[in-house]
Amino acid sequence: MPLDKPYNDIPGTTIFDADQSRKGYWLNQFCMSLMKAENRARFKADERAYLDEWAMTEEQKAAVLARDLNRCIALGGNIYFLAKIGATDGKSFQQMAGSMTGMTEEEYRDMMLKGGRSPDGNRHIGEDGDAQAHRQPQGRAGRKEG
Repeated sequence: MPLDKPYNDIPGTTIFDADQSRKGYWLNQFCMSLMKAENRARFKADERAYLDEWAMTEEQKAAVLARDLNRCIALGGNIYFLAKIGATDGKSFQQMAGSMTGMTEEEYRDMMLKGGRSPDGNRHIGEDGDAQAHRQPQGRAGRKEG
């Protein structure tokens, strides 16, 4: 019997639960490897070759190469592990978070200083708030425009 996950109805939110942890195990292990300077150097020298050393899916590897952090999260990545990729690229966590929302670093910072996104229209998938997929770059990216 599958576990009921009412939290799957929160727009713009992926809960890192046991299923996500299992799905992203090797992706997150790769990220943690970037804590060592020699691994960061090897990754930056030939990203694809370094990724091929890990038992990640092709989709996970493609998401890393594209620096598509939203996709990495959907594929089991934990944001605190994924932050190692940003650090390897010389980016702050704030820059990474901004890129995930389609905002500049300054826009993201200003939004957060004002209290973040309003919960109005963002409590459940299908409402019309600014965190809904149809208002996000990651929501548009997965759809074919036509």
